[in-house]
Amino acid sequence: MIIGVPKEILDGEFRVAMVPDTVAKLIKSGFQVVVEKDAGSSAHFLNEDYEKAGATLAASAKEVYEKADVILKVGRPDVHPVTGKPEVEMMKKGGLLIALAFVMAYPESAAACASAGIDFISMDMVPRTTKAQRMDALSSQANLAGYKSVLLAANEFGRIFPLLMTAAGTITPARVVIMGAGVAGLQALGTAKRLGAVVEVSDVRLAVKEEVMSLGGKFIEVEGMADLQDERGYAKEASPEFLQRQKDVISKHVSNADIVITTALIPGRKAPVLVTEAMIKSMKPGSVVLDMAVEFGGNVEGSEKGKTVVKHGVKIIGHANLPALLSTQSSDLYSKNLLALLGHISKNGEVTLDLNDEIVKGALIVHQGQIINQRVAPLLTK
Repeated sequence: MIIGVPKEILDGEFRVAMVPDTVAKLIKSGFQVVVEKDAGSSAHFLNEDYEKAGATLAASAKEVYEKADVILKVGRPDVHPVTGKPEVEMMKKGGLLIALAFVMAYPESAAACASAGIDFISMDMVPRTTKAQRMDALSSQANLAGYKSVLLAANEFGRIFPLLMTAAGTITPARVVIMGAGVAGLQALGTAKRLGAVVEVSDVRLAVKEEVMSLGGKFIEVEGMADLQDERGYAKEASPEFLQRQKDVISKHVSNADIVITTALIPGRKAPVLVTEAMIKSMKPGSVVLDMAVEFGGNVEGSEKGKTVVKHGVKIIGHANLPALLSTQSSDLYSKNLLALLGHISKNGEVTLDLNDEIVKGALIVHQGQIINQRVAPLLTK
């Protein structure tokens, strides 16, 4: 089978689905690989490196889509700016698209694939199990996003993070509040601590308290949080009453914070608003808020996707794709996630989709023209 790697087309997407090292491993396992010219340039991977790895370079995306049986992408499929056609319609009928498509937020991607007659695996739907750990693209990318969020916030903050004693006086450490103790939040906590900040973390799941404390953070407890975790380890949607209690508790911590980073997401739902305009108004001028959930509705009132705005003297950062700012490493990790998945669903360079396989069942969204994923299908009937 031929695997195709086109250049990403979404604004601000600097990653590439396959790096030269993983291309070489795919070829060794029996696949042929076609890479669009300059597909890796934004992530600092050169055309000649792909050729040395054994890939064939294609002059255009059209050529990649015409040749490939399997298309590997980072971003969700869209209309190609050169051909003017949807990417899914450029693919071979019966082909397989694998992308980090956030299909619960963009279910129209599933409808487009079904209409085009192609199979579709969304990497954000890979089950978070021990067996699938090496394929967990959500975690690999969120880890980097959490790290970068602190650096961006620190860059916008007009002070240093650590305690510093000088002849001119003592500088107190920055106070950071992180909302959400998933992969991104915990990495943000660790990064902020390494920079010398005092860090407090809020989450609706009491189960993460121990992890927060092990990394040197203080856990902010709210009455009633013990049961707000589903069987997959994700946060469940909270009741309005709990969210109000959480806001009441959090508001006190936010008003004393120098930096607030929000990471809270609920799959298939709009991100919950955790930081209100009133909270922002209570913060000190020069404080910074970074909304990692801005693409999915936002945790912060007043955040704007792709912009840094100032409200009541507070900077609100709304960068929607933090992993893309670390494009070399994020591409490398994502390509390893894809390599692990392809290793699981193929043999001797041929992909076979076993619908009874736990990983395939979770991540396969469209098969033979039908939306078969039971979590995605209902989103298109609302």
